Amino acid sequence: MNPSEKALQGSRRLRYIKLCIFFSGLSVFAQLYLFQPMLPMAAEQFGVSVGDTSLLVSSSTIGMALGLLFFAFKADSYSRKSLMVFSLISSALLTIISTWIPSLSLLIAIGVFKGFVVSGVSAVALAYLTEEVSALAVPATISMYLSGNTIGGMSGRIMATLFAGEFGWRNAVLLIGIESFILAVVFWKLFPESRFFNPQKTDYHLKVKQMKFFLTNPYMLRLYCTAALLMGVFVSVYNYLTFRLEAKPFSLSHFIIAFIFLMYIFGVFGTMIVSRLSQKFPMNNILKVSILSMLTGAALLLSENIYILIFGLGLFTLSFFAAHTMASQMTALYAKRGKSSATSIYWLFYYFGSSILGSGTGYLLHAYSWNVFIGVLIISVIIALLLVTFNTSPKARIKN
Repeated sequence: MNPSEKALQGSRRLRYIKLCIFFSGLSVFAQLYLFQPMLPMAAEQFGVSVGDTSLLVSSSTIGMALGLLFFAFKADSYSRKSLMVFSLISSALLTIISTWIPSLSLLIAIGVFKGFVVSGVSAVALAYLTEEVSALAVPATISMYLSGNTIGGMSGRIMATLFAGEFGWRNAVLLIGIESFILAVVFWKLFPESRFFNPQKTDYHLKVKQMKFFLTNPYMLRLYCTAALLMGVFVSVYNYLTFRLEAKPFSLSHFIIAFIFLMYIFGVFGTMIVSRLSQKFPMNNILKVSILSMLTGAALLLSENIYILIFGLGLFTLSFFAAHTMASQMTALYAKRGKSSATSIYWLFYYFGSSILGSGTGYLLHAYSWNVFIGVLIISVIIALLLVTFNTSPKARIKN
């Protein structure tokens, strides 16, 4: 293969890129949300409320958002691979260290730091793929990365629940940390170095110019706000659906409820489906259909029939990941210059949406009812649909 060529379909280089980028997503998201199903156990051990222990989850996403803001300026100063390797290994070590931390406040602090360092992967992964992979293979490769995110989020939650039930929550954290460390080492050994990017000294004036362009460009700003709204709605459903299923008329056990995270597998199908469709249809049209489908799934969550609710959850999950795949691809492909800035801002909005809307809707549910909660989420999805509907004519791209 000509070293000046981007990774082509069927090439060994592309196979390694797809495998390793999948592993990176698997590691990041297994660690990011691993505490979510273990909050009651942690609350019991530390003698605090579940609300207090929820900071074990939100601390990591807050750290992720802060890290993405930092790497929006600094990511181009480091080798793409070196930054991702550092992020994966250091986050895995922090997860392992968490096993022996006796204090809740220290665990929360480590969560912020872990989110910060692991953000290095998200900050440059999409930029790496669009730089190193041939245009025809980009959608499938991004789909592989997002599938790793999806399966990582699902497996981290399920493994944490099952391991914690058998061995205690601290040993569950240790096992996921060891798994993440092994994935990081495999990534380090197999992931190809960049051929089309050289680290450069940060030009802060240029970075501010790029970020100002992306944040004031109507096309990009609508994509960013869409990502924030959809992620906030998605996290809200998975954060609080447990309370709905525990209550009447469902009254399901904790063990059964833990397996609602298996619905994440529909997210993999969502990314795979739209990556194929994007080669035949306009991406913005696919994004609109995905959001409409997500709206339908959210409405079905109002049902008191468990089978309709589960079907709605599957449709909702598939549609969210389909929409997220399209929005992230559109962001990366639109930015001819400043790719790392563009994608870092995308993830920044994504995680702030997760933190703000994902937490705020919990207070709403506590104060009112499940129907009001879902109604607000439906309104949020409708706003996202309107943003995408007006996003059909991208303006001229940024130039140096």
